[in-house]
Amino acid sequence: RFDDQAKDIASFESIVVLSNQSGSSIRLGDISKISHHFEPQESRIVFNGQRAAILNITKTRSQDLLSVLDNVTAFVDTENSNAPRGLNLTLTQDRSSVVKDRLNMLVRNGSQGLFLVFLIIWLFFSFRYSFWVTMGLPVSFMGGLFVLPMVGVTINMISMVGLLIGIGLLMDDAIVIAENIATRLKKGDKPMDAAYNGIKQVLPGIASSFATTLLVFGSLAFITGEIGQILRVLPIVLIIVLTVSLLEAFLVLPHHLGHSLSHMHRREPAAFRLRFESWFTRLQNQWFGSLLEKAVHYRYLTLGIVIMLMIFAIAIPAGGKLKFVGFPKIDGDIIEARLLMPQGTPLHRTDDIIRQITEALEKTNSHFKQAQPDQQNLIKNVTVIYGENPDAYESGPHVARVVADLLGAEIRNSRIEDVTNYWRDQVGSPTDVIALKFTEPTLGPGGRAIDIRLLGVDTENVKAASRELKQWLGAFNGVTDLSDDLRPGKREYRLHFKEAASGLGLDAQTVSQQIRVAFQGTIVDEFPVGAEIYEVDLRFQASDRATLDDLEQFSVTNKNGDLIPLPVVADIEETRGWARIHRIDSQRTVTLQGDVKRDIANAQEILTLAQDSIFKAIIERYPDVHIDIQGQSKESAKTGASIVRNVLLGMIGVYILLAFQFRGYLAPLTVMSVIPTALIGVIFGHYFMGLDMT
Repeated sequence: RFDDQAKDIASFESIVVLSNQSGSSIRLGDISKISHHFEPQESRIVFNGQRAAILNITKTRSQDLLSVLDNVTAFVDTENSNAPRGLNLTLTQDRSSVVKDRLNMLVRNGSQGLFLVFLIIWLFFSFRYSFWVTMGLPVSFMGGLFVLPMVGVTINMISMVGLLIGIGLLMDDAIVIAENIATRLKKGDKPMDAAYNGIKQVLPGIASSFATTLLVFGSLAFITGEIGQILRVLPIVLIIVLTVSLLEAFLVLPHHLGHSLSHMHRREPAAFRLRFESWFTRLQNQWFGSLLEKAVHYRYLTLGIVIMLMIFAIAIPAGGKLKFVGFPKIDGDIIEARLLMPQGTPLHRTDDIIRQITEALEKTNSHFKQAQPDQQNLIKNVTVIYGENPDAYESGPHVARVVADLLGAEIRNSRIEDVTNYWRDQVGSPTDVIALKFTEPTLGPGGRAIDIRLLGVDTENVKAASRELKQWLGAFNGVTDLSDDLRPGKREYRLHFKEAASGLGLDAQTVSQQIRVAFQGTIVDEFPVGAEIYEVDLRFQASDRATLDDLEQFSVTNKNGDLIPLPVVADIEETRGWARIHRIDSQRTVTLQGDVKRDIANAQEILTLAQDSIFKAIIERYPDVHIDIQGQSKESAKTGASIVRNVLLGMIGVYILLAFQFRGYLAPLTVMSVIPTALIGVIFGHYFMGLDMT
């Protein structure tokens, strides 16, 4: 048994390739360059300047997000204490902490709201009386939290917002009942009689109020669309907690109030209570009563003022002073830059652009550092991931992304949109870049601000239409990160085999095989060294297979061993196809996407203007091209139409209910005429607080 396997560079260099009878020989080292290296890595991860690996952790649908976060944090701490020197585990790109921070904020706000409700009620009633009225809130919340899992609703930011909205609604019924019981007591009823009679007296009105609320919010539980599937949690939460609150107010609260009132009846009111009641009586009778009398006396003036305010309110969004967005943007703790270069771009060129992006990120950190508490670094961690871009649907050395972990939203003093815009401005417009998008991972529904789909039979027409639309949108101040998904692919060289080549003893298969071996390489051997398997790869060196000249100077060997230049055998044509062609219903499709700086422009207004101008021009120029709007605009329109339809159905139900209660057809209209005036408060509130309508 002979074992003459070459396993190092010297052994390979000494291999005899050709020899003659005189003893002269040509060795492999004389005609080739032999090197020992790992396969070039087109995908790699750099974390804070060091090579790293990322373990992505996701939870199942049934797992609790906060429990998973706590377990992962504990695991990281434990492993770091036992890890060898030079190895460290860090929690990065943590999207769950945003949810935890928001939930904590909502809990704090809810606790503060509960405390304020207690203080307000205490101003009008005794301490014990206020306590039992306020206790209806946590009881209703706990009852709601018990029922929510049964209907498939989890504790999340949307359901917590529903609970916060419920604070005001829940208190209405309890305060009405409590105030009526106190009034009955002042009229001479015994405590328990006051509780019973007070409940009985307001029962029809409260039941009607609950039914109308149920009709309106119940209709919203059936809204459609991606945004609608998120928002439908709100009415479900409100209906459940309102139902629990109603049961508590009628079945539990009267007994506690009757017991508390029996103690109040035997005590003299405190001096503060007497002074406050005297002041409030004057406010009620003299100031508010006088204002109410004048409003009724000058009823046409009052009506005119309301109509004027309504006109002003409608004019604000109609005049573009109040913007509309599909879904409010939630500040997270992660921003990233997603880079897409032309296919075929070498890794070192991509690395040059990435270095430019990370240097701009360092400048961004320095710019915002002074504004942070204790002048902390705004950027906590920086991760560079080569070979990956979620927006490109491609992999390779031409794509990469830079991910930055920021200080928590509850800590930092900078808006994530301001940070992202400054980072974008610092990077500028690098050369040879197809797309460079600065964004944050999406936390809500709705899609991109600008998402337009162009469909057609002819790829060139669809691409030309996309190019015109992109140029038109790019002229708007505030429109950023525009890109489409129909991009040039790698440069290709097509070889057309000549008929005369057959007489030279060659065929297309032989030629293509020799070119493949020379330019792409072939594995000629494999051997083990310890636990590793080494591959022996044979190909032209990189400098001899880099250009079209190298291909034209390549010679093909025929069966006789003759070297024939490739141009003699085949014609070479340089082409470049498309990296990816997407089809929908057998039509070529190009999707144009972009973002909008909300403090400068409004996506809805831009898309509306586009429909009235550039869309029509493109369709006239390219009749076979069809344009569809997707993303936030489409989802907002779908959900908005569903909301309007369902609310109208709810209003019809409210009218029918009030018609039965008032035993007439006009009285319900008088009551319901108040509903549109709520729009005045909604619009003026958003306008003066600088918030967009959603």
